[in-house]
Amino acid sequence: MQEFTTGDRIRVDIPDETDPNQEQYDGRHGTITDVIEDRAAAATGDERDNHIYRVGFEDGTTADFRWRDLRPPLKE
Repeated sequence: MQEFTTGDRIRVDIPDETDPNQEQYDGRHGTITDVIEDRAAAATGDERDNHIYRVGFEDGTTADFRWRDLRPPLKE
């Protein structure tokens, strides 16, 4: 899976309809505004989980996501 960095344009992809963020964020495009490190990999065993990506949206809102919920943007 691709890693993202501050300034990257992304698309949120949450296909799991039971995810509480799915309806609000799935399919939205935004920009990575910050990458926050934590130690989630200690619990999951996946080093990619050590990063939380803060995404800014055009309406001024922000939300935090793990790598599994982010994709490169669709052509806009």
